[in-house]
Amino acid sequence: MPGKDAMPSTVERSGEKAQRTWVESYDSAMETYGDEGGRARRVAFAALKHTHEKVGDHWEPKGRKGPSDKQASKAGRRSDKPTAGGVDANASKSHLMDVAKKLDIRGRSSMKKDELVDAIQKVNSRKTAKARDKK
Repeated sequence: MPGKDAMPSTVERSGEKAQRTWVESYDSAMETYGDEGGRARRVAFAALKHTHEKVGDHWEPKGRKGPSDKQASKAGRRSDKPTAGGVDANASKSHLMDVAKKLDIRGRSSMKKDELVDAIQKVNSRKTAKARDKK
């Protein structure tokens, strides 16, 4: 199973379903495309983002399935446009406020939705870097 060996640390710290989604998607993409410029990795992340969202240094199941941001909803199109980095930018502001509270983001009550997405993404990046440094 090449997907298990290529699994990112954020997925390793996640639940069984996230890990299974990653491995199955990665392995299927490797079978279909081979190791073409990291395409299997992008496919696996796209599949993961449809069912999970990044919270801190790991992935948690979303309340609903579907694309996590505008870029992800344009299936099959390669673009240089940035993604929300695993944050479910299509979620309600209420959900984003809950995630921000879980991550103890200060000033969250006065933030607009896009500011919440950015703040969550920054905290996620910091927590992921910190978790990788512990290894």
